[in-house]
Amino acid sequence: QVQLVESGGGLVQPGGSLRLSCAASGSIFSVNAMGWYRQAPGKQLELVSTILSGGRINYADSVKGRFTISRDSAENTVFLQMNSLKPEDTAVYYCYVQKSARWGANDYWGQGTQVTVSS
Repeated sequence: QVQLVESGGGLVQPGGSLRLSCAASGSIFSVNAMGWYRQAPGKQLELVSTILSGGRINYADSVKGRFTISRDSAENTVFLQMNSLKPEDTAVYYCYVQKSARWGANDYWGQGTQVTVSS
C-alpha cells in the first residue's frame, strides 16, 4: 500500500518560488500516474500537473510556463517547481498517485501542504 508525504509549502511573495516534494513509501509498482492537485478555499480540486506512466506530462493552462513537474528515476518522489508565483496560486496542494490494480486502479493522496502567495 502506498503512503504519500508532502513537504515544501509555505509563504512566498508574488514572483517568488517554491518547490514541493512528495515522497512515496510502500509498493509503487504499476503506477499509472503521479502528480499534483490543488484546492483553494470554496473551490473544487483542480488538476495542476501530472506525469503519466508513459512519460506524458500534463499542465493546467494557468500554470504553463511557470510550474515544472519532475520525478526521480525510481519514481519514489515527485516534485513541483513553482516559479513566478501569483496570489491566485494560493491553495492547499495535494500529491496524487494512481496505481493499477486488478480490475481497475487505486488512488492515493498526500496530506496536503499549504501554499500562500502574498506580499
